[in-house]
Amino acid sequence: MDALFRRLGEPTGESWRIAESDILREWSKSGSAAMDLLLQRGEEALDQGDAAAAIGHLTALTDHAPDFPMGFYTRAAAYASAGQFGPALQDLARTLQLEPRHFPALTQLGAMLEETGETERALEAYRKSLTIHPHQQEAIDGVARLERQQDGTDI
Repeated sequence: MDALFRRLGEPTGESWRIAESDILREWSKSGSAAMDLLLQRGEEALDQGDAAAAIGHLTALTDHAPDFPMGFYTRAAAYASAGQFGPALQDLARTLQLEPRHFPALTQLGAMLEETGETERALEAYRKSLTIHPHQQEAIDGVARLERQQDGTDI
């Protein structure tokens, strides 16, 4: 994984895209077919806009696989889509405790903090995410947007 993370920082070419894909694929493997199925069902429910079903599947996953970061990250997304930011923030914290390099969790944290008006903490989360994966457009845009706000140049 360390080699994949090093490739994320490459400034040009497509190597970082392949590394990103490989990292996300590795992170989605729990080591258990049953747990992988719960993750898949949770993601499908989330994609269909059924946050309650997604939360149900993903809670079963996190209960049975408490050391699987992707379960907590995905449940955080489900909670956020349901407007439940408190539980979402708790799940993002658990994700980052289990995998400190989880750049999607840091970017999601930045977006949630920005939405709740905690711009300094949001900027910090976006910047930390970009130190791990400097090509994330959502984090790049978040930093630019918040820096414009700080400078008073945001229209």
